[in-house]
Amino acid sequence: MYWGASPGPRLHWTGEFIKFKGCYHGHADPFLVKAGSGVATLALPDSPGVPRAATYETLTAPYNDIAPMEKLLENNKGEICAVILEPVVGNAGFIPPKPEFLNALCKITKENNALLIFDEVMTGFRLSYGGAQEYFGITPDLTTLGKIIGGGLPVGAYGGRREIMEMVAPAGPMYQAGTLSGNPLAMTAGIHTLKRLQEPGSYEYLDEITSELVQGIIDAGKKTGHAICGGYIRGMFGFFFTDGPVYNFADAKKSDTAKFARFFQGMLREGVYFAPSHFEAGFTSLAHTDEGIQKTIAAAEKVLQQI
Repeated sequence: MYWGASPGPRLHWTGEFIKFKGCYHGHADPFLVKAGSGVATLALPDSPGVPRAATYETLTAPYNDIAPMEKLLENNKGEICAVILEPVVGNAGFIPPKPEFLNALCKITKENNALLIFDEVMTGFRLSYGGAQEYFGITPDLTTLGKIIGGGLPVGAYGGRREIMEMVAPAGPMYQAGTLSGNPLAMTAGIHTLKRLQEPGSYEYLDEITSELVQGIIDAGKKTGHAICGGYIRGMFGFFFTDGPVYNFADAKKSDTAKFARFFQGMLREGVYFAPSHFEAGFTSLAHTDEGIQKTIAAAEKVLQQI
């Protein structure tokens, strides 16, 4: 959907949009420009098969740097309908926002009458019950959510300001339908997952085990002589084979991909399955135990000694 906010409450349907380098927002053609995740792993600048015309209205900027964003908005005055991002990047590895980056982004999108869209497929209900927007205190115009609201089963959702959502059928003219919308199995799993997350101590537990895991891997890496850095927020984490810091996709690409591949294969032999690319964040869950975390750290130290 390409919605931009013109002066006043009226919405219009056309215009350019800005995404951030390394962020991945699904298989819609305009989003497969400077995408992360699997596209980055294969070292493809764009996905083959995407028509050139599909990307004409896609502009890109580096994450965590507000100056290029301001320049893009100034050079395309009145033409930017929306800015979409992962509030915490998970498809270029785990990259949290710098302090004030999201606030500054919210401010300049409002000043330029552009919608701010949070892709919370990874961060929704994972950083807090209200997602990244609650965690950082930022309210975007639109939000997208994914499998986490279905307890891991296939489901997606989006929501936003009332005046925007009233444009969606049957209230408005924008067509909206889905073969699997409201699938009973996914909805049941999702309801039980969200109830579990509401239980006292859930997010504190995620904090505890993820902190232990990430610090354990970083300590093991340094102990065995590797350049390594990483971080986490609640149940979302990542690490890079570089001294860091990692603030954006360009920084993430300095990580030793060949070393990560050896680490991944070594951990697999030890019975631990990480994401197969270091351009993907990792996740802990309430099902993980301290015993499992300790076994993972021990396996990581063993593999790091070998590679």
